[in-house]
Amino acid sequence: MTHPARHNVPSGINEQGFTLVELVVYMTLTVMFTILVFSFMFDFWGSAATLENDSETFVTRQDAGDSLRDRLNAAAHLISQNSIGDAHTLVGDPSDSTGTYWEVVHAIPGTTPMPSNGSYAPVIYYESPSIDSSKNYIMNGSQPYDDEFILYLNGTTKQLLLRSLANPTATGDYLTTSCPAAAASSTCPADTIIASDITAVDTRYFSRSGNTIDYTSVTDPTTGLPIGPDFPSVEVVELTLHLGRSSTINGGQSTANETIVRVALRNQ
Repeated sequence: MTHPARHNVPSGINEQGFTLVELVVYMTLTVMFTILVFSFMFDFWGSAATLENDSETFVTRQDAGDSLRDRLNAAAHLISQNSIGDAHTLVGDPSDSTGTYWEVVHAIPGTTPMPSNGSYAPVIYYESPSIDSSKNYIMNGSQPYDDEFILYLNGTTKQLLLRSLANPTATGDYLTTSCPAAAASSTCPADTIIASDITAVDTRYFSRSGNTIDYTSVTDPTTGLPIGPDFPSVEVVELTLHLGRSSTINGGQSTANETIVRVALRNQ
């Protein structure tokens, strides 16, 4: 009788392989170490993103403070409404049929929150003497002409911007009237970006002695309407810029901080 060939297995070699228990343990350990590695990576990226946000908002705070102090200098004067017509008014005066004047504001301490997408909100208006290319005042008799400026919030871009309105009667004015970015051109540059990632702006007004100026502090006994001190009485303006930046990385923390800018004016 013929017997089938047999393969002899050398002694000492185990053909058993992994047991089911060993395979489960191996897979479990692999998953655990993978989770640990990815967790570390996400934490690292989140921390890096948080530090980047903090750094960027710190730079924004510094730049915004310097920019506002330069523009709201000792020659500036707060006003309730622009007197130089603006062809690109974003928040118009309801009583103005021409559509070239922004809504009236008063010296009322408070907070202006960032408006919704597609909306705008004025913060303050001010005027400053017109100067020529040599930085000399352009005089109107014994007084200089004044250019006007509008500080406002853009709800779409979350920015604080500055509209410039050059005085058309100040011959040789170095300033150029600005426009919204969508209408900007070579003859009408885009509004200046003062700060990005803004969530709100607080405003307070003071006399030079430190007394708070509030238009609503006094009312007419007959009409009940406010008649308190207004912008002509303001000698010091304080702006608090609230900034917020969301993390773009999972695990990163959103950044929220503020900067306070206080400037003495020439409102007398």
